[in-house]
Amino acid sequence: MAKVVDLNTYRMDSAEVRGFSPWEKRFGEAYDRHTKLAGLSDRTLRFLATPGEESAAAFYELIMGVLDLGPGTKFSYLDQKTQMSVVDIHLFLSDQARFEMMRRLGWIDSFITCDQPLMALVLNCEKMKTESRDTPPRLSSDHPGYGEYAQLTVRDRESFIRRLLPEALERFPRK
Repeated sequence: MAKVVDLNTYRMDSAEVRGFSPWEKRFGEAYDRHTKLAGLSDRTLRFLATPGEESAAAFYELIMGVLDLGPGTKFSYLDQKTQMSVVDIHLFLSDQARFEMMRRLGWIDSFITCDQPLMALVLNCEKMKTESRDTPPRLSSDHPGYGEYAQLTVRDRESFIRRLLPEALERFPRK
């Protein structure tokens, strides 16, 4: 009797392999479709949260793999519209990695995407971006800047948290 194949499961399995195989080689760690930012090692999270071409290349590997756009090294061969879409997702994921880093430092209580798998963040980026915009990360009341943060509007709170990035990178463990 023929084996029934669930097409959706097959697509997700394929996206998982395409998206995470380059990361497994790059970082020497195992990942799957359920991997969340909270599940990344400190070393990997620091790498992804650090602005620059190397972290961008890692994000391109994941994004392009999950979306079946080819390997990350072929980014420059994509048409301009697709490139912009990949960059947009990359910038969103970078922000989420930085928020996770700040959460581990105890600076942020939570952020709306912290419980979402990385694949879901890639596949549902537009929806997640909208939700993130409406509900920015919450600074911990234990943070020394909380008094100033509490006085700000919702939009300004996210900017306040973004300004903490250089200090967060400085303080986050190097492993």
